[in-house]
Amino acid sequence: MRTLSLALSVIALLLLFPALLPLLGWLNWLVLPLALLGAGLGVIFGEERAFRLGLLVLVVSALRLFLGGGLL
Repeated sequence: MRTLSLALSVIALLLLFPALLPLLGWLNWLVLPLALLGAGLGVIFGEERAFRLGLLVLVVSALRLFLGGGLL
């Protein structure tokens, strides 16, 4: 399960890169739940790397949504 939490966080990170481009900001709505799930599983199963990576992706994605007007 530790591997699953890290894998979800890495997948969310890989999806975050194209989501930062203009006109692809809607992809952040997919990145947010993946990062939250990866960070949550990281906390539950004690995988600190997955928690920190998921939290970083979550913050960057939420900031991008906020600045783009997608999250009010």
